[in-house]
Amino acid sequence: MDFEPWWLIFVPVLFALGWLAARFDVRQMLRETRSLPDSYFRGLNFLLNEEPDRAIDAFVEVAKLDPETTELHFALGSLFRRRGEMERAIRVHQSLLNRSDLPAAEREHAQHELAQDFLKAGMLDRAESGFEQLKDTRYALPALRSLIRIYESEHDWPRAIEAVKTLQGLVDEPVPQIVHYYCEQAQSALAAKPADVDAAHKALDAADHALSTMDAGSTKGAHVRTAMLRARLALIEQDPKRERLYLESVMTDVPEYAGLVAEQVLANYRAANQEAAGLDLLQKQYARHASLDLFNVLFRELRVQQGAAPSWAFARNALRSHPSLLGLDRLLEAELANSEGNADQGPVPGADLTLLRSLIHKHTQRLDRYACRSCGFQARRFYWQCPGCNAWETYAPRRLEELE
Repeated sequence: MDFEPWWLIFVPVLFALGWLAARFDVRQMLRETRSLPDSYFRGLNFLLNEEPDRAIDAFVEVAKLDPETTELHFALGSLFRRRGEMERAIRVHQSLLNRSDLPAAEREHAQHELAQDFLKAGMLDRAESGFEQLKDTRYALPALRSLIRIYESEHDWPRAIEAVKTLQGLVDEPVPQIVHYYCEQAQSALAAKPADVDAAHKALDAADHALSTMDAGSTKGAHVRTAMLRARLALIEQDPKRERLYLESVMTDVPEYAGLVAEQVLANYRAANQEAAGLDLLQKQYARHASLDLFNVLFRELRVQQGAAPSWAFARNALRSHPSLLGLDRLLEAELANSEGNADQGPVPGADLTLLRSLIHKHTQRLDRYACRSCGFQARRFYWQCPGCNAWETYAPRRLEELE
């Protein structure tokens, strides 16, 4: 195509149009800027100067001057909630809900935010009512997850189970904690006076069914817990063979949890007058999969069945293979308790044992804990649900020293 000189006329025309468009945009922006209250710019300035408290006060003033700024209300409410100022967060979101002209989508948003405020403030009844109202809205899924948290905190396991089933109908993903809900039901039934054996069987059958639908690799803890509860149920029903079968299945299938069942295993063998066989079983288990909890049980039982010398020989070999200050502290504690008032103090005199333990005990106190992999919450006893973050199966069955 040949170039025509008269095409050059379009160059200044296009330039003029661009200049006019820019002028229009600038004027529009200036008009919008002039319409914003001064408090808005003061708030931005405070944020830039890292003064969040004064920034929030400025934005609150903007919200009062211009009630139509719903997005600013939502932002303020979230800020108040994150800072723990629950009364102010609730007031902001309630003021939005009180507006008759609020569009349906923003009303649902405000309802969800208000329910979260109540949940964080510990007002569970109000939070539950708020989330219930969102079941048929676009916030149905997060509301249902929050309801599950509420039912957990109230130990309302039947409603938690129903909520999880509803959740599974909405999303195609496993919810492993439902197994623990059934286990909690079984545990409550076994703790009743007298134990409700039928209810425990029913709950554990449901737990096994739930486990069969999930990936075995992600539910090791749940498998262990159901086996332990089955063993406890067998003990109540005076069926020691079945109890032993469940306990030994834990050591065989999930050996890292052996320390949690070692005492029950010994008690089962002791009841059958087979203490030596039980001790031999735990020694073989320790040789395959050593742990501090199993070490402690073995040392104490060796001291009872075979005396000081064999127990200390085991301790020396174990600590040589798996050096541990906590293990040394445990065996010194056990030795002092067993040798108290006994002339036969073993290979080391009692005074020396007391001195040794006093030297290392203060260094091992922080290591003698289980820790949550999710939030880091530490506890002396093992939990299936973390008391800190309420997550399930986040405690490794090993003490801190073994994890370092």
